Amino acid sequence: MIVLGFVLGSMTLNAATYRTTRSSSYPPVRTATTTNYQNQKNNSSNEIIIPKGLKPGDTIGLIAPANYSNENSYAEVEYLKNRGFNVVYGQSFSSRWYGFGGTDNVRAKDINDMFANPNINAIFAVRGGYGGIRIVDKLNYDVIKKNPKIISGFSDNTTLLLAINEKTGLITFHGPMSDNLKNIPLVTENAFNKAFTSNESYNLLDFDNTYTIMKSGRGSGKITGGNLSLVVATLGTDHEINTDGKILFLEETNEASYRVDRMLKQLKLAGKFDKLQGIILGDFKNPKQSDPTDMTIDEVFYDNFGRLNVPIVKNFKSGHVRPFITVPIGAKAIMDTSKREIMIEKATK
Repeated sequence: MIVLGFVLGSMTLNAATYRTTRSSSYPPVRTATTTNYQNQKNNSSNEIIIPKGLKPGDTIGLIAPANYSNENSYAEVEYLKNRGFNVVYGQSFSSRWYGFGGTDNVRAKDINDMFANPNINAIFAVRGGYGGIRIVDKLNYDVIKKNPKIISGFSDNTTLLLAINEKTGLITFHGPMSDNLKNIPLVTENAFNKAFTSNESYNLLDFDNTYTIMKSGRGSGKITGGNLSLVVATLGTDHEINTDGKILFLEETNEASYRVDRMLKQLKLAGKFDKLQGIILGDFKNPKQSDPTDMTIDEVFYDNFGRLNVPIVKNFKSGHVRPFITVPIGAKAIMDTSKREIMIEKATK
């Protein structure tokens, strides 16, 4: 009995010691780590880095950072050459691994190498699809920050454009690819010129007048965003979008209205609408209703954004659409619906 009492007492003491150890050190460490991580994700404070604009004779590197290049990619090659630019090709342009433009390492290396190469003035993607999220953690952000230059693409490339902008402060470009540059519409070309070859301020709403003002107001801040599903895909990661004090740009394609609603609700629940300065809703191509009782895409917009006290423009011609207006991600802008303006302070220098 004495021995048994000693054993039970020892077990009780050990259990109490274990509980004390867990409660006094383990939870606080975990909480502190999570808090610091969240602050790091949501409070990027990099100074804006404005890349040099393009001029005839400059060299543009073409890459396929997501799906592999196809016959449509050569429309981009032809357009850029006709503009007087030299074109070089990354390994990903002519590579294929599953549905990608080469392995993850090949596609990431293209971006890192082209930023490091002083003879390349800009980097243009030729295709979206899927694959950017597989390489976003393989980019050398220090090299990118020390060697700033234009990088442009859209759709799946949203992941890369946002990550580079958030990690370095470099302005990136939600810009046209492939088909958008074939028999290029005047609107697309005018926006291309202002974004990539001018060092002056300009109005994003000057290129095309088919947009509508959903909500009047004025706000100012950096522009952020891109393809909605890609913006949502990085929530909870080290590459999560920071929307505080910014103007949020969103576009999407071939997503049912209820799916758009679900993604917007996820952004809302993540606090991404709490401190916005404005919203630009680009093209939402083929926003079908899966069921007759579903909200229309406009009803989804009004339900999610109608109570926000910020200016909102919708049906802006940027996204999976022709014509295509280039949007500089990370550039300072002033949005004033009374003047029908979204003034970009400077996209290139």
